[in-house]
Amino acid sequence: MNYKTLGSSALQISEVSFGCMSLGMDDADNARIIHRAVALGINFFDTADLYEKGFNESSVGKAFKGKRKDVILATKVGNQWRPDGSGWDWNPRKSYILECVEKSLQRLQTDYIDLYQLHGGTIDDPIDEAIEAFELLQEQGKIRYYGISSIRPNVIREYARRSRIVSVMMQYSLLDRRPEMSCLPILEQHNIGVLARGSLAKGLLAGKPAVDYLHLTKKEVEHAQEAIAEVSGTHRSPAQSALKFVQMHPAVTSAVTGLRTVHQLEDAASAAPRLNEAEYEMLTASVPVREYDQHV
Repeated sequence: MNYKTLGSSALQISEVSFGCMSLGMDDADNARIIHRAVALGINFFDTADLYEKGFNESSVGKAFKGKRKDVILATKVGNQWRPDGSGWDWNPRKSYILECVEKSLQRLQTDYIDLYQLHGGTIDDPIDEAIEAFELLQEQGKIRYYGISSIRPNVIREYARRSRIVSVMMQYSLLDRRPEMSCLPILEQHNIGVLARGSLAKGLLAGKPAVDYLHLTKKEVEHAQEAIAEVSGTHRSPAQSALKFVQMHPAVTSAVTGLRTVHQLEDAASAAPRLNEAEYEMLTASVPVREYDQHV
C-alpha cells in the first residue's frame, strides 16, 4: 500500500481508503472486514453521523477499541435527523456542529477526530460561522483537521479561499470526470487533498452490466468498460484499473471506496501496477469530459 500526505496536513493516508457507509448492521462482521483492511495497509476510515443514525460511527468505534492509534478516523457533520426519523435537514450552524462533535467523539470512543468534514453545503450557508466552529474545535484539540464533502464548485471555491480545509471529498471516476474542469485545478493550487468517492461508479467499472450513468448513455458506459478491460489485461482487475485512474491525478490523495465483502477489499487493496501514460491516455480518450451544469 502506498501512502500520501493529505493536503497541507500531517496525515499520511493510504491511497485506497475505506468508506464505512458500506458497512452493515452487525458489529462483529464490521469489525472483521475493518481489521482485515488494516492488515492490508488501509489506515484511513471515513464515516458520518448521518449513516444509520449514528450506528455506523458506533460500530467503527467498537472495531477500533484498543487500536485507535493505528488508524486515521474521519467523520462528517451537518445533516440533522428529524425527530420523527422521516428524513434529515441541512444544518451547518456553528452551534449544531459543536453539539454534534461531542456525540461523534462518544460513538467513536475517541477523544479526537483526525478529519472532521462538513457533509454537504450550499453557497447560501453561513460559511464563516461553520469555519469558526471547525477552527474552535481544532483549537480545543477535539479535531486535528477539517474539510468538506461537496461536488459544488462554487462552495469548494469559497472554502478554498476562506478557510484552512485540508481536504475535499467529492465524486470522481472515469465515468464522472467533471471535477477535472472545475475543481481539481483549484484544489491542487491551494494544496487541498482530494478524497475521491464513487471511483468504481456504483460497480459499473468493476464488472456490473452497463446502464445509463449521469450524463452518459449505456453505450458510452460500455465504451469505457471496454477501455478498462483493455488496460487491465491480466495484470489488474477492472476495479484496480478504475482506482488507479483516479489516483493518477496529482490532486487526488486517496480513493475512498465502499467495500462490502472481504473479496472486494482484497481486490482493491492488492498491489497492482500503476497506469502508464499510454494506458491513462486510452482511458481518458474513452470518456468525454463535461463541466458541471449547476452550482458553478
